[in-house]
Amino acid sequence: MLSRRIIACLDVRNGKLAKSVRFVNTKDIGDPVAAARKYYENGIDELVFYDITASSDKRDIMIDVVSKVASQVFIPFSVGGGLRSVEDCTRVRLAGAEKVNVNTAAVANPRLIADVAASLGSQAVVLSMDVLRVGASPATPSGYEIVTHGGRTRTGMDALAWAKKGEQLGAGELVVNSIDADGTRTGYEITLTRMIAENVHIPVIASGGGGAPEHLYEVLTEGKADAALIASILHYGEYRLRDIKEYLHKRGVKVRMV
Repeated sequence: MLSRRIIACLDVRNGKLAKSVRFVNTKDIGDPVAAARKYYENGIDELVFYDITASSDKRDIMIDVVSKVASQVFIPFSVGGGLRSVEDCTRVRLAGAEKVNVNTAAVANPRLIADVAASLGSQAVVLSMDVLRVGASPATPSGYEIVTHGGRTRTGMDALAWAKKGEQLGAGELVVNSIDADGTRTGYEITLTRMIAENVHIPVIASGGGGAPEHLYEVLTEGKADAALIASILHYGEYRLRDIKEYLHKRGVKVRMV
């Protein structure tokens, strides 16, 4: 069995590390470059950098911040936000990122996933999905809907159908981010994560709601996630990464120990 990964999430707004709850009340909380270096030194498995207002502001990602973060870490590093073309994704790769995250632009133009996969390889393409619980309906039989532009725009698209299509188009991984759980620190959306994981054949990264080691254990076992994204519990110093990994290891989850 492959080791389960713990991934630190760096949401960046105007060059500052930021955090929100359910995509609102966003606050600046620090320097993303310093945070990336700290988490790398403490033994995080991967990092993901999201420019959270690039799509809603209709601007390019802040490539200078990407370059600064990449210069400080020597682990897999993924970047998303405002990537609308193969050229955008190539620039991010050249700035030091190993993977690119596509989200809003891929919903508008699904072919983007296939084009980037053909250019950079599926292993470099992560489809990020921001998901809202809406209840089952003819349009959303799974009970979950895709939203875009940093949670601002509802699409009417069914989350499970989009996950399957993303895999078919060439995405190498999926980030399943629950808007309902985002920033709450009350636990991941297990039902959503497990549903996606059981219906695709590529790694699923759970996102939104991680507030304690128990939550990671639940989503990596019951939720069948291959990796868990964490933010608040690291940013606010509530748990040490070493303690989180030791907790998971003792409960039988294979992780890369610090």
